[in-house]
Amino acid sequence: MAEEASGGIQIHPMDQFIVKPLFGGEHVAWYTFTNATFWMAMAVLATFLLLVTATRSRAIIPGRAQSIAELAYGFVHKMVEDVAGKDGLKYFPYIMTLFMFIVCANFLGLLPMSFTTTSHVAVTATLALAVFITVTVIGFVKNGSKFLELFWVKSAPLALRPILAIIELISYFVRPVSHSIRLAGNLMAGHAVIKVFAGFAGILAVAPFSILAITAMYGLELLVAFVQAYVFTILTCVYLKDALQPSH
Repeated sequence: MAEEASGGIQIHPMDQFIVKPLFGGEHVAWYTFTNATFWMAMAVLATFLLLVTATRSRAIIPGRAQSIAELAYGFVHKMVEDVAGKDGLKYFPYIMTLFMFIVCANFLGLLPMSFTTTSHVAVTATLALAVFITVTVIGFVKNGSKFLELFWVKSAPLALRPILAIIELISYFVRPVSHSIRLAGNLMAGHAVIKVFAGFAGILAVAPFSILAITAMYGLELLVAFVQAYVFTILTCVYLKDALQPSH
């Protein structure tokens, strides 16, 4: 929002990320139905419509929606197989659901008057923690104590292995932090820049340049929305591979 005040323009690009109750009021409790809740539900609904409803007919000659669903399925399936191996395909439904939720939430956040749920660390951290806990449990269930070999670099000199083990352990527990902040930070930054350029659109002298910048940034954000979903998913596959094959 841009406001003329004290002879200047005030732009508040971060206002778009405020979580608000959807049906009025100011207090937000754990049970409050907020704008974030609504748009997360829309992301779930979009995923369901694309992967379930659009493919229900299983037409030999697919329509547009079925073609998109099949492309997404094949894209993620190949990603899981290439990165995590054949053993990783057992967990394909979880990774596919994760990818579709994130990509749908990212694209929905680009609609006018919408809310970008994946710009909030609270949302991305929950997704990242779910991945972290899942792959850790898989690692111990599948490999037992051998999963700890992930932190013991056998190829390094013996004297360096304890030091490297500490570094590997720290980097392992930092994974959900970097995993979540990367997604939220990129989306928040892009949307904030668009809002800043939009704030200058009201100034006649720079309006054409502002509109051009908004158009360019919007196109870039379309790419970022997909790329960040891809990065989050492929990192999940990498972590899954470590859990399935922990030895260096």
